[in-house]
Amino acid sequence: MGSAAQSAGFAGLLLANGIIPGLAAFSRDAVLMALARHAEAELGIPAIIVNEALRTREALGSTSFGGGVAIPHARLAGLDQCQAALARLPQPIDWQSSDREQVDVVVLLLSPETAGSDHLKALARISRTLRDPATLPAIRAAADAAAIRAIITGDTRVSAKATA
Repeated sequence: MGSAAQSAGFAGLLLANGIIPGLAAFSRDAVLMALARHAEAELGIPAIIVNEALRTREALGSTSFGGGVAIPHARLAGLDQCQAALARLPQPIDWQSSDREQVDVVVLLLSPETAGSDHLKALARISRTLRDPATLPAIRAAADAAAIRAIITGDTRVSAKATA
């Protein structure tokens, strides 16, 4: 993969309204339901179906990524491509993380039922972006959704202006 693709992070996966700078949810179940409702509004897939798929996946093992991040994900019928949303929580919550760190940044990934390797590649793009040592502090400090999107796309002109 070339550096241009890497610098784009996972911005190409983000829904048009896929950044929620202050998701008011204070438990893992509440976050999953709020994200399911957001997905319903954006994609038209009923929240109850999205929520059930996320909870089923979470029951297999925590989707905590470490460092205060979780990446809940599911494969769903009715999607034609991988879609993501990023939410920043107003206060960290318990996500049953292996590193015992509470989570305050959540990236939802929804993929087509038949996505196979595309789902895994999307997870890798998200995790690679979030492993960058400058990215998470910048997301946590960003003023708004536009600044967060700029951080994920690597557009330093916008992110520097938006977080200044």
